[in-house]
Amino acid sequence: MKHITCIEDLRQVHMRRVPKAFFDYVDRGSYAEETLRANREDLQHIKFRQRILVDISSRDLSTSIVGEKASLPLILAPVGSTGMQFGDGEIHACRAAQAAGIPYTLSTMSINSIEDVAENVEKPFWFQLYVMKDRGFCKALIERAIAARCSALVLTVDLQVIGQRHMDIKNGLSVPPQLLNAKNLFDFATKPAWVASIMRGKRRNFGNIAGHLPGAQDLASISGWVASQFDASLNWKDVDWIRSIWPGKLIIKGILDVEDAHEAVKTGAQALVVSNHGGRQLDGAPSSIEVLFDGGIRSGQDVMRALALGARSCMIGRAYIYGLGAFGGPGVAKAIDLIANELSVTMGLCGVNKISEIDEHVVAI
Repeated sequence: MKHITCIEDLRQVHMRRVPKAFFDYVDRGSYAEETLRANREDLQHIKFRQRILVDISSRDLSTSIVGEKASLPLILAPVGSTGMQFGDGEIHACRAAQAAGIPYTLSTMSINSIEDVAENVEKPFWFQLYVMKDRGFCKALIERAIAARCSALVLTVDLQVIGQRHMDIKNGLSVPPQLLNAKNLFDFATKPAWVASIMRGKRRNFGNIAGHLPGAQDLASISGWVASQFDASLNWKDVDWIRSIWPGKLIIKGILDVEDAHEAVKTGAQALVVSNHGGRQLDGAPSSIEVLFDGGIRSGQDVMRALALGARSCMIGRAYIYGLGAFGGPGVAKAIDLIANELSVTMGLCGVNKISEIDEHVVAI
């Protein structure tokens, strides 16, 4: 990895090493991908104020995220099917995050289960919850997260209906999945290292669901069940119900509107993630740089921009998945390290030494 200097380098290796269907699942967005593009473009329009002759010899990236000490203001976001980018991908990513001293969030739609990850890492991690129509299954998921000592529950609230992702359909990631076609099989055959990693992995199915539902064991039946479970009736009362079960920190992810933010605060949530689901849901929604931050982070400069506009920390999804698909766990560690180093340099050039010193004065508005 000595020639990897930025997240885009990891993306290029990921694209070569992972089958197109799974690369596109991470890399692409919904519909015309306007929001996906805006996430990056709006960040890039924010320029910094360079400051000189300031003592920047004691730069410190450490901070606190919902009461947890962190080495930098960064969180690995929940990404579904991470274990199909690299075998046991969720375990590798969680280990890399914990080694770096930042939180990792396990997706409901992970390949490794809650229990798989808990058995293979040293510290608690966060768990992301989708509320499904089957409230009994949902309650059981929360109870499993409690048993695994997850330190925060991240409730995703912007997936009551699924935005159409054109490339997933074209690639066979439909419901039920049609991955075993001639095009995909040929692609798989040209990626022997990926095949080997997947075969070494403990699971090749949705670990939080397989074995926990009668009659839902294979990928097709589980995918069909999941597609039928997204609940259009989900509302704020359901958040109260979740609070009655979950005793720990609650983080609500998927806020884009001020009124919704006020409602979320009323629930007693410890944090809000202002997110447009990485441009994978409502296309045409505002890019999340307008408020807090989750979406489009590719560098330490991006983290600095988000913090300058009021974010306390940032979530990354694609950025670390590119590293995972490229090199496994060491690739995730590389992605985190790249962003940390870029943030440190950017802080220095803007004349700040601590995360708490970053505000609107570091950007040229």
